Amino acid sequence: MSPTFATRMRKATRAVTALATAAIMALGLAACGPQAEVPSDSSSSASGTTSNAQARTLDEIKSSGVLKVAVFSDKAPFGYVDDQGNYAGYDVVFAERLAKDLGVKPEYTSVDPAARVDVLTSNKVDVVLANFTVTDDRKEKVDFADPYMKVSLGVVSPDGAEITDVSQLDGKTLIVAKGTTAETYFEKNYPNITLQKYDQYADAYNALLDGRGDAFSTDNTEVLAWAKSNKGFTVGITKLGDAQTIAPAVQKGNTELLDFINSEIKQLGTENFFHDDYKQTLEPVYGDDVSPDDIVVEGGVVD
Repeated sequence: MSPTFATRMRKATRAVTALATAAIMALGLAACGPQAEVPSDSSSSASGTTSNAQARTLDEIKSSGVLKVAVFSDKAPFGYVDDQGNYAGYDVVFAERLAKDLGVKPEYTSVDPAARVDVLTSNKVDVVLANFTVTDDRKEKVDFADPYMKVSLGVVSPDGAEITDVSQLDGKTLIVAKGTTAETYFEKNYPNITLQKYDQYADAYNALLDGRGDAFSTDNTEVLAWAKSNKGFTVGITKLGDAQTIAPAVQKGNTELLDFINSEIKQLGTENFFHDDYKQTLEPVYGDDVSPDDIVVEGGVVD
């Protein structure tokens, strides 16, 4: 082997070694970096105990200049992204006012229904304003403020194959969104109905449009609005199950923020704020078909 060739071989060996070392270091750094979290309605450690990141205080929120709010991005007219790329809807108008009265700006995080608890326990947001129905199970995981809306379940289906009674769904396929009260209600009360589940509302509605299911169930406020915007579909069941309320949610034990929100809801009731919110965001969709008093809750007091 010539000296020149031997020199080249030594240089090549050193280069390969350096590359291998760099690759190993990169893998090590990646292993130590942040990991994506799986959305769920609970956050548990390997031992089975709930583990919460520390919620921010009001002073910390004010110092940061932002209130972190989880909202839907695909559930018009309650929480969605408009044609200009801005968050809009009934829940978003409320979020804007909360942030304003705190002296900060809202910072939105789009959330899927099943992840609404997780974003609080992991401290990704300060408050959830994503059409969050109050249930006993959820109360064990988060703290709900006073309600600002009331709701029941509804069922929307195609014209010509309209579902007007739950018995018509026996043996058929019902579309639901994961982590919603509709999923829980039908699993508990109607096991003979096949549930087709989706993470996002947009995917669930597309499944209905494509004929992958016989009907779709979620809050009656939502399906009524969707059916008015989509010809060929009717809400055959407008009220199903017990009437429930929708309220803001904060991390369990975050009494400081909870007390502020409750005080805010009480004050806003004296302004008729949520009726004004309804007029701005929901009335253009519902028109005269729905009375605002059937949906709106003022001052946290359900009539």
